[in-house]
Amino acid sequence: MEKVVLAFSGGLDTSVCVKLLQDKYQKEVITACVDVGQPVDEISRPEKLARDMGVKHYTIDAKNEFAREFIFRAVKANALYEGYPLSTALARPLIAMKIVDLAKKEGATAISHGCTGKGNDQFRFESTIRSGSNCEVIAPIRDLNLTRTEEMEYAREHGIPLPSEKMYSIDENLWGRSIEGDILEDPMVETPEEAFSWTRSTEDAPEDAQILEMSFEKGVPVSLDSQDMGPVEIIEACNQVAGSHGIGRVDIIEDRIIGLKSRENYETPGALLIINAHKALEQLTLTREELKFSEIVSLTYSELVYNGLWHEPLREDLDQLLDHMQQRVSGVVKLKLHKGSLRILGRKSPYSLYNEKAVSFEDKELDQREIAGMVKNYALQAACYQDICKRD
Repeated sequence: MEKVVLAFSGGLDTSVCVKLLQDKYQKEVITACVDVGQPVDEISRPEKLARDMGVKHYTIDAKNEFAREFIFRAVKANALYEGYPLSTALARPLIAMKIVDLAKKEGATAISHGCTGKGNDQFRFESTIRSGSNCEVIAPIRDLNLTRTEEMEYAREHGIPLPSEKMYSIDENLWGRSIEGDILEDPMVETPEEAFSWTRSTEDAPEDAQILEMSFEKGVPVSLDSQDMGPVEIIEACNQVAGSHGIGRVDIIEDRIIGLKSRENYETPGALLIINAHKALEQLTLTREELKFSEIVSLTYSELVYNGLWHEPLREDLDQLLDHMQQRVSGVVKLKLHKGSLRILGRKSPYSLYNEKAVSFEDKELDQREIAGMVKNYALQAACYQDICKRD
């Protein structure tokens, strides 16, 4: 019997997939859960379910790799898709890469996932799988056109343990938490407070503001308030401190890959804290032309990640560009956190392009009179255009 490796979260979709792959596809199923910073119970639950269902299971710890090779690359790019930091999209290629590695190790001929035909993850998983292997891709939920109700009926009929009923569909990793579905599908419904886990409401946030200093080296954060931290540690610390002040909630109507609009809620406190601090330091250390071009890079990078094109050569090209640009993005940023607001109070860097003496109103070294010629011919084409309009 041929083997198939199933990306296994232990939710309804992937639990049903185990039995479907065995009965309808005649495969020996191996399940795998890749740890990219999920809660502990979301790692232990798949292990128990796989054991109860009698299949071989792997838990793969990829948190450090996720932080260093994916999140920190996104920080350098200031990766925001339609205004929010990418989290789920950023983790999917790494999960798929680990599944591909496991399939090769196990000699599997197929890889499976529990994605539906309406979402983004089918693109993200399958583009990575096909970039890294010749395995057949099996998507039982999509291929059999199953509804949620039909999945639950199938699970009951075959004695598949149903996960606890959740009001919302939630995906969580080190960089963010997404919340969708149920009553949130109505874009006029306010997201209930119980949907949030990482962030306090602004009403419940502390009355006193907190001042924080974040240090960067070559475009990535390395310390908080002079305390050095590793990638995972500093991201977790930023999630905690920003979330406690009510920072990081995003409620948007998002454009999915297939064209559907979707109402999405995100909690990304640490990501917003880090990216805002990073942008403030770039303003100090990069030239005007670099900053203008970095806006284009950020948009392109974010769309590549969102659209599941991590293995697109352009993404690798952009990383090379960003690594060079970020050589000078080192220094310290001072921030103020208070009741949902995030303010930049100050920034300093050994690579600062800010010349305090030259910009001062008291400075005479830069002779103001020498600028007169430049100003006289400034906007010359616009002046010519206005002159033509007056003649007409």
